[in-house]
Amino acid sequence: MEALPLRVLVCGDVEGRLETLFGRVRAIQGKSGRFDMLLCVGNFFSSTSDGEWAEYRSAAKKAPIPTFVLGANNQETMHCFPDVTGCELAENITYLGRRGLFSGTSGLQIAYLSGTESQDEPTPAYSFSSKDVTELKTSLLSTSDFKGVDILLTSPWPRDVESFANSPGEIDTKKCGSTLISDLAASLKPRYHFAALEKAYYERLPYRNHTVLQETPQHVTRFIALAEVGNTSKKKYLYAFSIVPMSLMDPAELVKQPKDVTENPYRKLRKGAQKSKILGCAEEETPCQFFFDLNKHQGKKRPSDGKDRGSSQPKQAKKPSQPTGPCWFCLASPEVEKHLVVSIGTHCYLALAKGGLLPDHVLILPIGHYQSVVDLSSEVMEEVTKYKSALKEFFRSKGKRYVLFERNYKSQHLQLQVIPVPLHYTSKDIKECFITQAQEQQLELLEIPEHSDITQVVQPGTPYFYVELDTGEKLFHCIRGSFPLQFGRAVLASGALLALPQRSDWRSCTAARPEEAAQASAFRRDFQPFDFAPRDDVGATAAAGGRAGGRGGGAMTRQ
Repeated sequence: MEALPLRVLVCGDVEGRLETLFGRVRAIQGKSGRFDMLLCVGNFFSSTSDGEWAEYRSAAKKAPIPTFVLGANNQETMHCFPDVTGCELAENITYLGRRGLFSGTSGLQIAYLSGTESQDEPTPAYSFSSKDVTELKTSLLSTSDFKGVDILLTSPWPRDVESFANSPGEIDTKKCGSTLISDLAASLKPRYHFAALEKAYYERLPYRNHTVLQETPQHVTRFIALAEVGNTSKKKYLYAFSIVPMSLMDPAELVKQPKDVTENPYRKLRKGAQKSKILGCAEEETPCQFFFDLNKHQGKKRPSDGKDRGSSQPKQAKKPSQPTGPCWFCLASPEVEKHLVVSIGTHCYLALAKGGLLPDHVLILPIGHYQSVVDLSSEVMEEVTKYKSALKEFFRSKGKRYVLFERNYKSQHLQLQVIPVPLHYTSKDIKECFITQAQEQQLELLEIPEHSDITQVVQPGTPYFYVELDTGEKLFHCIRGSFPLQFGRAVLASGALLALPQRSDWRSCTAARPEEAAQASAFRRDFQPFDFAPRDDVGATAAAGGRAGGRGGGAMTRQ
């Protein structure tokens, strides 16, 4: 029999405005039916006046719903909480205590921590210290089957909670948030985390509690901060939701990942976390996602260079390396067939593929010498993204969508192959085609989660194959041996998609130079309305046939 969900209300700082709060609760219950409980975070009592509390304390009035509150956040309200271990303050109003786990007969588990963070010794009675957080974590994590809690209640926000997600507006959690709360949330993995004190409403995108491709999928966490009761700005202070206790849920249903899920904002706090459980990966001690460790399969330790590869700070400007020999794709090289160039930006250029699968098969290439996407500096990557956006608009205007792939294997210069397919092929169709044909060749293509990218999956120098759709969906294969060089092109040329198997190898599709130049000219003309790069640079490059002119030539000389 399916478990019935509990109906829960949560509110922000009450500040003694009990009539406003309970009046609103009565109205909600009158319209939507009865709720099981009300949870209050932030300041329940006013620091200036007992106000309306006296009538509830004397039982002249009664809360309309079982209400559970956190403790004091300042000295002025300490007298309202007579017992630090928790107690009934009035009929239907219960103080949970300084810290602990509340678990009712329903099986719902609510972890709580009262007060604000303090570094003072001794710790004030209205605050918590690192010792409090450690003891709370230890009491829960010592259980062998611990998977997380249903709800976490704290008054302060966690530090850096907005990392990888939507902004909380005027609130700067690097200044107001608590690092200890971040640590607690990272360890307890609540399904819902509620906080207050900042007089603001903020509902963060849900975040993961596992390392993708390394750990078994776990449930996500939703962080919600609530404003103060009765605020004049009409910011949301009361949140209603239904929840089935974790212990009663189907495991597969519990770990379902919503489409808008993000990386864990507290990843940097999880240093020394579990080592990889699949794919032979080893997690780096960084705030970002995960890396593949190929050396593990060779019995070697990967040397540490002391650099923080996963830092959330922007990548420092990185100069391209120098090719070891002639390169067909460095734009300054005499080897480049510049009649195929159709657009030149500051750091990247666009060219028709030689022996293209289709006449509008194009390549995005860096002007300087970079081997793969993970080697790119931030400014080059930014321009790659601009070209992808422009190509998406261009192909959509023609009733097509693009498929992009990169093979960082037996190649020395980054080539992002961009091939259009008819729009009637859905993302699901394309992904299934790649995955099916990969399985036929004993290759494992894994989907990279939304809001993550290739730079979080693999470190520079690692061979890989990578597919990206114009929806942002991505597939990845870590190459550990041989790999079919024409795999990406062969999948697109197969009967399941473009049905051009005779064109699966570029060498059988080359054309005479005049025909290539005509195709490039036609593409250049059609793409021009979508091109963010100055047109004259491309014209000079193509006309010269062996050297780049204008600003484009200057840019590649500097590279």
